[in-house]
Amino acid sequence: MTTPNMHGAQATWPDVRAQACERIRVAGVAGAGGAGFPSYAKWDDLGRVDSLLVNHQESEPNYFIDKWLGKTKAQTLAALFDVLLEQAVFDRIVISAKWKDREKYMHALEAETDGTIVPPDELPLDREEHKGVVFAYTDNQYQYGMESVLLTVVDGTVLRGDLPMDHGWLVQNTETLINIARALSDETPTTRKYVHVSGESLRDRFLEVPIGTPVSDLLNAAGLPPAERPSDAVIADGGPGWCFPIDTPPEAYGVRKSTNGLLVLGERTAEENELGGGRIDVLEEYDWNAWTIETEPTTTVDPSRVRIPLATNPEPDIVEPAVPIVEIGDRVGVGDRIASPSSDGISNPQHASIAGNVTAVSETDIEIESRTK
Repeated sequence: MTTPNMHGAQATWPDVRAQACERIRVAGVAGAGGAGFPSYAKWDDLGRVDSLLVNHQESEPNYFIDKWLGKTKAQTLAALFDVLLEQAVFDRIVISAKWKDREKYMHALEAETDGTIVPPDELPLDREEHKGVVFAYTDNQYQYGMESVLLTVVDGTVLRGDLPMDHGWLVQNTETLINIARALSDETPTTRKYVHVSGESLRDRFLEVPIGTPVSDLLNAAGLPPAERPSDAVIADGGPGWCFPIDTPPEAYGVRKSTNGLLVLGERTAEENELGGGRIDVLEEYDWNAWTIETEPTTTVDPSRVRIPLATNPEPDIVEPAVPIVEIGDRVGVGDRIASPSSDGISNPQHASIAGNVTAVSETDIEIESRTK
């Protein structure tokens, strides 16, 4: 089957049911909006599911990545949905966004897919009544961005220690699906990430960066170089309602495939708003409507070096780190595989996100310096 890909060119799609898992794994796709779980593991047993739930909620008040992608990459998503439905991979694809975002961000995707519109007061869905593409709009609740809560609101399914797949659902967020579309249609590895930078004493930015870009480069792009960084600044990975302090220097912490946002907070603010387990919630600390927030990417960051993590998920009992296949001094190009999946457990390969020379290899990451810097 041939359909337009995200670049406007024609793409030949594979037999998705037979090849999706392998292509997604080879591309190193991981969850782009949460724990960074390797996506292929969700697509490994499509026989258990008949429904795809697209988590388009984006509840964090300073996040516009999925909303922007849904608006500007509607053709890419529609082409992917067409393939998945025509090949009977799923009976239904349910896109769940907030009703408040429909007017500004959702009409392009609605038009490309000709999907059924279901307003908040008609949820949960009767699954048997809906086939094809369905837009299940919810009220504006932060908690609806959580996979388990969203599934209850959309479908009436309550998870009690089990998984969405146990109830016939595969759940992915929008940026992850864009990467999956690239993997399936073009066999393109995941090497870049969209990230919001927000917080005190800086300019909010919506950036596109290579995986592994040092956090310090993103802070520089937001007008907060080291000399102007407050001495008590706490830098957290995540959004206002769900973020965790970074415990390494900004120069040594590379952007993960799951890094949606970075927050710069005062030490006292971070301490007063910790909920336990290191999680910080500053949703009520600021008037987010008063902030000037970028709602589309304004620039790309071109780092002189990247530090690419070998694990897409920091939980060692769940995801195994990839095994380096390069050595110090090796020259690599963008998209070259630099680490292969571990033979044990769930594990993703990793790829070079910039062209350059390998300058460090450790048990946790691989560092590459640009050839042109």
